[in-house]
Amino acid sequence: MSNSPSRLNSSSISPDLDVVKKSKGPVVTVLDEFYKVGPGPSSSHTIGPMRITYDFYQRCTQLPADQLKEVTGLKVHLFGSLSATGKGHGTDRAALAGLLGKEPATVDPLFLDEIRETPDQSFPLRLGSQTFNLSRADIIYDSAAGTFPHPNTMTCKLMGGDKAIYELEYYSPGGGFYEWKGYTPPKKGQPRYPYGTMKELRHHAEERNLSIAQVISANELAVSGRTEEQINAFLDKIAAAMLATVKAGLAVKEDILPGPIKLHSKAATVWQRAQEAQYEADRAVALLSACALAGSEENARGHLVITAPTAGSAGVMPAIVYALTQTKRALTPEKIRQGLLGAAAVGYLCKHNATLSGAEGGCQAEIGVASAMSAAFIASALDASPQVTENAAESALEHHLGMTCDPVGGYVQVPCIERCAFGAVKAWTAYMIATNEIASRHRVDLDTTIKTMAETGRDMSRKYKETSEAGLAANLVLC
Repeated sequence: MSNSPSRLNSSSISPDLDVVKKSKGPVVTVLDEFYKVGPGPSSSHTIGPMRITYDFYQRCTQLPADQLKEVTGLKVHLFGSLSATGKGHGTDRAALAGLLGKEPATVDPLFLDEIRETPDQSFPLRLGSQTFNLSRADIIYDSAAGTFPHPNTMTCKLMGGDKAIYELEYYSPGGGFYEWKGYTPPKKGQPRYPYGTMKELRHHAEERNLSIAQVISANELAVSGRTEEQINAFLDKIAAAMLATVKAGLAVKEDILPGPIKLHSKAATVWQRAQEAQYEADRAVALLSACALAGSEENARGHLVITAPTAGSAGVMPAIVYALTQTKRALTPEKIRQGLLGAAAVGYLCKHNATLSGAEGGCQAEIGVASAMSAAFIASALDASPQVTENAAESALEHHLGMTCDPVGGYVQVPCIERCAFGAVKAWTAYMIATNEIASRHRVDLDTTIKTMAETGRDMSRKYKETSEAGLAANLVLC
């Protein structure tokens, strides 16, 4: 465990915002790193920070007893986008829960609600022989503007009076992933079919007459070391969580979502009124939209959601999964697994060659990637060819390029909730075009579009990357 500087400053950090996510060699991301369950409303601002502080808590419990005798408290400093919009994302609430030893995937959402509703409440924590109290005041919103190793940077400190006994600098690069200063990727097995681009992935599939899902499954076995039964059980767990999220959201007849926007939920209303639609096409689009709204509203409530790839986009793929399990020709568990594997392939490539973070790439990196993954889910689940799967994912991502991240008030509500519905509908549209066009005539490949997303994110003004300093966040007056 290595210590970090007590304060971030321009002389000690790199100006290269790609420093955290740079990777070499083939994709080695595995499913349980990518699909994660945790509390909303943001994978990079809520789930990531909570995983970070939980990690720091675990590290502190392993320090020598003599060192822990001096402990008087814990502090967390938030920088960049975490500081700019962290209050709206509940970053302090999530970070405090992690310091208290709560794990994102298993935390009771009611505990998080308690922290939000009683902001001055203190909670006792014991480390070694010392017991002290922690509160939201121990989560400090530090510099929002500046040059940081990543737009989502934070430091965790174990305090002995006014002095940091032990500290570590962390980064939350999106999708609930986290890294720290001096981080080196864990050792993994080598993929059976190495790839770093969609071109390479599709070559493996077509050369061996495999689907995209089958290639990803083979790599998962090789890289993770898990058995097929363990992988299937994990995928079934994720699918069940997605369905539960949508069902929970649809069950809320109407409420006002947390925060100053006073936004009324509407998933249940849209679902109910869709049943009476005059035209079948109207009904289908409205029902799919209602499912996406339901998942996204659950995220806005701070309840448990699934990163696919992020919490901010957590309504997109669950809506697709729910829709394909509610028809007369409902997908079997095996087909759902195929879909999740195919979707993961697209998400892996976007993470590997671009970003999943709204603070780094704008909303194109969240809703855009979620839509592309969802298009690949449909194609993979319905046994489309590798070319059609790529075409569907490419179209969905292409038509989100340039989308900014401008959450009003820093809350993942406006325009985020409705964007999940549009992302789900675009995913379906992308699949329908891909499966009905002449596949070989599709002129834009997925690798080109991912590269374009990365370049667009780099060129995008910081104001439009989850800082709430521009766009709707600046122009919508809350009164």
